[in-house]
Amino acid sequence: MSAIKLKGMTWSHPRGFDPMVACSKLWKEQTGIDIEWEKRSLQDFESFPVEELARKYDLIVIDHPHVGQVTAENCLAPLDVPGRETEQQALSAGSVGQSYPSYHWQGRQWAFPIDTATQVCAWRPDLLENSPASWDEVVRLAKAGRVLLPLRSPHSLMTFYTLSGNTGSPCAVTGQLIDPETGIRAFGMMHEIAALIDPACFEMDPIAALERMGEAGSHIACSPLIYGYVNYSIDGFRPNLVAFADIPAAGDDGPAGSSLGGTGIGVSAFSTNRTAAIDFAYWIAGGDIQRGPYASAGGQPAHADAWEDETVNEATANFYTATRKTLEAAWVRPRHNGYMNFQEAASDRLNAGLLQRHAARTVIDDLNALFRQSFAG
Repeated sequence: MSAIKLKGMTWSHPRGFDPMVACSKLWKEQTGIDIEWEKRSLQDFESFPVEELARKYDLIVIDHPHVGQVTAENCLAPLDVPGRETEQQALSAGSVGQSYPSYHWQGRQWAFPIDTATQVCAWRPDLLENSPASWDEVVRLAKAGRVLLPLRSPHSLMTFYTLSGNTGSPCAVTGQLIDPETGIRAFGMMHEIAALIDPACFEMDPIAALERMGEAGSHIACSPLIYGYVNYSIDGFRPNLVAFADIPAAGDDGPAGSSLGGTGIGVSAFSTNRTAAIDFAYWIAGGDIQRGPYASAGGQPAHADAWEDETVNEATANFYTATRKTLEAAWVRPRHNGYMNFQEAASDRLNAGLLQRHAARTVIDDLNALFRQSFAG
């Protein structure tokens, strides 16, 4: 009988790739099952059709807004298999914020969270005494040329979501995306800061912004709304250490309303080794692996056991304890089939409005129209 070999697809960053390789090596030592991992760019990861990946790979790392699409396409196998209810309950209990339920759709669990992120605040402890606590402080730093804000699609929309949620009026997941008054306010805040920062931000994703902050000689002190990347909080990863903190408050509810990100591990419905792939998904999502080999290999765990572990925090400038409030209060994006196309189109519409100074009401009306259309198919 030949040994089982699985293929997996994840995303191209040390945080996304290195822990999968490291943990798979341990898994092979324990089980004899070999898993070969390949990687895609972050941009591809956020937009590439999951069905095409499911036909080539046994294990696929996805983000939660894909679940409506993958359910409609029947390309992932549900992971809530009979006989493993105790393990499922343990994974659910270990969820940081809405990480675990974000992969639950139409009564089934389509992935397990292995990486949790949301928009938080990145800041340079060597340049600032503290991270900015309010949006007004962010604007002052931006006027001094000390701020970057990633606005490349889909991150402009993520910022719009977070500002809306943080000011007390989160976007909807059905019906009208946002009421015009709230949308105009959030767009106005984006317009103000976009006029103060480097126009290159429109071509930046979080990785590009953090690379700029971390490079030798950089004077960028803050990125106020950016998906956290724990690697940059590890001494020696880049010339400058970048710390992370809760988002600066734009409203009265503290660090609430940030747009949840992160990734989950799913199993292809087309896999000829489905049981073996599901076994690995349960194992790598569990608390012991998440706080141990997954974290030590540069991963950004999803399990609360890792977030609360002193050793894990000490190695990362307290990345987890410093951002936990924002994660616990984060908002889950829409997940219906048709959402992914909306996410790209809405990001492009926001950026066109910011760059070409379109009337805020027109931009918001267009976003609401695009959202309605996303349910039509």
